[in-house]
Amino acid sequence: MANIEPRKHADGTISYRVRVRRTGAPTQYATFTRKTDAVRWATSGDAVAQQRRFFPELEATNRTVAELIKRYTETVIDRSPRDGTTKREHLRWWAWRLEGKTLANVMPGELSRCKDDLIAGKVPPGTKHHSRRRPARSAATVNRYLATLSHAFSVAMKEWQWVDDSPFRRVSKLREPRGRCRFLSDEERTRLLKEAARSENPHLYCLMVLALSTGMRRGEQLSLRWQQVDLDRGVITLHETKNGERRGVPLAGYALQLLKQKYEHRDKAVPLLFPSATKPGQPIEIKKAWDNALRRAEITDFRWHDLRHSAASYLAMSGASLSEIAEVLGHKTLAMVKRYSHMSVAHTQRVVTAMNNRIFENSKESEIA
Repeated sequence: MANIEPRKHADGTISYRVRVRRTGAPTQYATFTRKTDAVRWATSGDAVAQQRRFFPELEATNRTVAELIKRYTETVIDRSPRDGTTKREHLRWWAWRLEGKTLANVMPGELSRCKDDLIAGKVPPGTKHHSRRRPARSAATVNRYLATLSHAFSVAMKEWQWVDDSPFRRVSKLREPRGRCRFLSDEERTRLLKEAARSENPHLYCLMVLALSTGMRRGEQLSLRWQQVDLDRGVITLHETKNGERRGVPLAGYALQLLKQKYEHRDKAVPLLFPSATKPGQPIEIKKAWDNALRRAEITDFRWHDLRHSAASYLAMSGASLSEIAEVLGHKTLAMVKRYSHMSVAHTQRVVTAMNNRIFENSKESEIA
């Protein structure tokens, strides 16, 4: 509904302030010097609103990809900052690749061509990688790009009614390789821990022990605050995790001992477990020290995240079931931990042995008789 209000000014002139109110939309205001212009603006706005009410496909025709990305960033990504940096990078690529297109023009065929450009490693002009040949993106990375804009279209369809359907429903994802399963051998672990203990970074050794003991992610470790650590119960509580759920991490053995020592010598004014010495309120930067430790220990093809794989592998080799490993690592399903199943043969061997002993016990007795 539109309301036109005339306003008389001190110099004798009259302006017309228009207020347009529609259900489910913010109130809009505009001011004109001529009443005919005010009436035209108010009625045209009502006409568009009516058209969009009875012909919802017009929303997809009138809305652009840029509008979709802007609103999705403000209402979804900004309110859930986890992985926000990566998703913004994805959306910047999509804004460049689909520049000027309306939502109605984003068809599965166009998205398939975009997928080819992602695979080829194409980047917008002006970015630091544009001037030189960039290597092709991995299947996993391409799928993450697709997933980001796909979710934006899903929100636009289900919540905003900007589109009737998502074009991503007819775009296939790339087949991803099996998950990486690099872990430290006993000899490698000894060498790397020795070099970490000699590191110029005072926190590197403790961080490594904690990662190997608990399987925590690097971001989870570096953001730890003392209020999350219960040294008496031996539990670390993670409030912000990758899957969005709160998780309790068991803390035992040598890792618990190291944290108790760190607690005794902590700066009580600093809440972080691993604070930066040069940037107050920020966690320590470990990349340089980590790379140096790897080089000195002569360990290749190993990343920090592989410490998490190592922890899971050690659990499997110690007889933990896949469900127990998933619970420790914080996975919702067993799919992510199946890569460690071949390492838990000893555990499954015991189960199979027990089953065979039970079901064939009578058979053996009758055969002997």
